[in-house]
Order: sequence, then structure tokens, then C-alpha cells
Amino acid sequence: MVDLWSGLSQAFWLVVTLDAELLEIALRSLRVTLSALVVACLIALPLAGLLAVRRFRLRRAVIAMLNALMGLPPVVVGLVVYVFLSRSGPLGVLGLLFTPTAMIIAQVVIIVPLIASIAHQSLRELWQEYHDLLISMNVTQGQKIRTLLWDARRALLTAALAGFGRAIGEVGAIMIVGGNIDHATRVLTTAIALETGKGDFGLALALGFVLIGLAITVNIAIHWLSRTEREGNW
Repeated sequence: MVDLWSGLSQAFWLVVTLDAELLEIALRSLRVTLSALVVACLIALPLAGLLAVRRFRLRRAVIAMLNALMGLPPVVVGLVVYVFLSRSGPLGVLGLLFTPTAMIIAQVVIIVPLIASIAHQSLRELWQEYHDLLISMNVTQGQKIRTLLWDARRALLTAALAGFGRAIGEVGAIMIVGGNIDHATRVLTTAIALETGKGDFGLALALGFVLIGLAITVNIAIHWLSRTEREGNW
């Protein structure tokens, strides 16, 4: 209980005083996670739309694979990305290991199946309503997908936020590919792991409360910017 109150007081003090190190780590966490989220959405949402409107031989297998990969162990993803980006790996020449870019790649691999699976469920239901109309209009596959993505944007926001939530709380994969290097790849989750290992539970809890606050703030900001509540669709 003492550690809990100590963590709360330290978190409050770090935020109020705008601690430089905390600000650097928090902004890096936000930058890495939002970058991964944008890239993942650019991959996952069109894929979900394609799976909703087009029938092909391996469609069911792809959907089943996406659902299975939702529970992909992050440390395994980190290990695979590490192997690819290491000096002896096929992408080692790019020198991306132990950089924020490597952390973004790992997070993208982790959250693409999650976003695609959730988005596919929403788009599949919408496609049942739009199927006859869009077929009668003789539009292209691309136009069908764009129509579904636009009209389902509220539901897709939920998929994106689920991906954001998983990405910002990830520690195993980004610890492996980022290395938790101070002033380079240290983010809130890896800093929490470091402080816990050192036995500084007060500071670890403080960082944890800051992480929770950051995640909640981003979620509220996205909902507010998308005007979900104002239009009665919360």
C-alpha cells in the first residue's frame, strides 16, 4: 500500500514538474505507437475490406490465420524481427536493430492481425446490407472496399483503438528489438520493467500511472476528434 501511494505521489510530481526525462520517454512511446498504428491500419483495414467483399479459395484460411495470430506471443515476434534485422539477417544491412524503427516494425506485426480481425467482423456485417446495392451499381472491388471503409469508420475506430491499446502496452518484443537504450529506444513500458528490476517500485508505479493516463488521454482525444459522442454514436 505504501508503494501504491508513493507511486501516485511520484507520478503526480513528475507530471506537474514536467520532468524532462519522463517527457522524453512518454513522447517516444507515443511516437513509436502512433507510427505503428498508422502503418498497421494502412495494411489491416484494406485487407479486412478485401476479405469482406471478395470470395477466393483461401479466404477462410486467411481469416482463420488472422484470428489465430491475434494471440501471437509478442516475444516470438520480437525474436523473429530481431533475426531479420540482425547483422547476419536478410535486412541487417539496413542497420535498423536497436532503433525506434525496429520497435515500430515489431508493433506493426503484433497489431495487424488484431485490427484486421476486428475490422473484418464489422465490414462483413455491413457488406451483407450493401451487397445487393453495390452489385447492382456495377462498381469495382476497390470502390466497394472504399465504400465499406468509409461507412464503417466508427466501428473501425474501435479496431484501431484496440490496436493502439495493445501496442502502447507492449514490452517483450520492443525490449528485444529496441534494447531499452537510454535517450534512444527507452519507452514507458521498458522503463517500468527496468525500474521494477532495480527494485524502485515507487518510480515503476509512477511510470505505470503515466502510461495509463497517456493511453486514456489518446483514446478520449481520438473519440473527441472523430465527434463520436456529439453525433450520438458513442
